[in-house]
Amino acid sequence: MSPSRSKSTRSAGRTTRGKAAPRKRGGPGRGGGKGAGGGPRAAVPAKPAPPPPNPAALALARQIAVLCQDKKALDVSILDVRGMTSYADYLVLASGESDRQVTAIADHIDEKLKAQGVRPLGSEGRETGTWVLLDYGEVVVHLFYTEVRASYDLDGLWADAPREKVA
Repeated sequence: MSPSRSKSTRSAGRTTRGKAAPRKRGGPGRGGGKGAGGGPRAAVPAKPAPPPPNPAALALARQIAVLCQDKKALDVSILDVRGMTSYADYLVLASGESDRQVTAIADHIDEKLKAQGVRPLGSEGRETGTWVLLDYGEVVVHLFYTEVRASYDLDGLWADAPREKVA
């Protein structure tokens, strides 16, 4: 808009230049209508329904957690992030005490699931072994070197997500 043109607003069939149109009296909450509220109030939206269960994804997450334990992973947990994120239903978090152990856990998961015909959509971080991510679609696996897990604090980031500790 150029400086020479003034702002126009339109209200109730009248146009004013440079200032807002006068408001009608007696609208909702202004004390001018019937009843104390001045008109009907909008209903409070209901709490959204919980996301539908995904038993196949939960079974895969639990299987991955067991495979992590096969290689002595520490602090294995499954986070239910259905309805909180669009990219996965479950996250599996696990830690290893060395970069070699983290890589070995990732290799073990890949090997066992490939034997069942389940292949990851992608994987990242095998080169360093400090944080390996395996993406199985509805289940995303985060394998951390113990100190790296503490610094990224995905457990804290997803603190609101229901979790299942795997013993």
